[in-house]
Amino acid sequence: MLLPVTLLAATPAPAEEIVVFAAASLKSALDEMAAGFRADTGNDVAISYAGSGKLAQQILAGAPADLFISANLQWMDEIENAGLVAREGRRDILGNRLVLIANDSEQPRVEIGPGTDLPALLDGGRLAMGLVQSVPAGQYGKAALEHLGLWDAVAENVAQTDNVRAALALVSNGEAPFGIVYASDALAGDNVTVAGEFPESSHPPIIYPAALLTHTGDQADRAFLDALSGEAAAAIFARHGFTVLN
Repeated sequence: MLLPVTLLAATPAPAEEIVVFAAASLKSALDEMAAGFRADTGNDVAISYAGSGKLAQQILAGAPADLFISANLQWMDEIENAGLVAREGRRDILGNRLVLIANDSEQPRVEIGPGTDLPALLDGGRLAMGLVQSVPAGQYGKAALEHLGLWDAVAENVAQTDNVRAALALVSNGEAPFGIVYASDALAGDNVTVAGEFPESSHPPIIYPAALLTHTGDQADRAFLDALSGEAAAAIFARHGFTVLN
């Protein structure tokens, strides 16, 4: 007598969800990169974008993120000093440049230096920037303006925003004639043109560190971190105006 044989199909591994907290300036590029990662692995990537300082404070308060990508070293250092970065889980992945953008497509190119007459350029309008105490683009921007001796002349005209993309939006919508953002944001914005570029020597190096956080425990999280430094991601980030490190 033949006994029935049941063939059990291999059960595919369940998809994982990777929760990422990322600097707002990464949105266009990281959304594209994450979509490719989903297609390749089947794992979902849920990304929360905001200013790096705001995200860091949320992580310090216990927010359940698996990875954090900051737009500067300071906020990642805060997370690491609190013991929240996984062992060998941190790496510097990207760089960027700081630019002055204008709403006027016919704005002549401006040579930014100690002699730049920013009040005359603003002509009573606002200079859009991220929060100068907590948003990296705002911190870099203020550092550059102070280094060049231009901050005091424009401080009262600065419109500070919760993140760099909000500053970009103010210029794009014509609510501010000029703004200070990253070169990658200028590529992503509508109705904006790059009026000038800040000398690299005028501000700290713009570096984006990425890190696994201590409570992460599955391979999907580390695979996403590795993918951030992969060839496919590098091509995407470069196309969106970032400098790819390492």
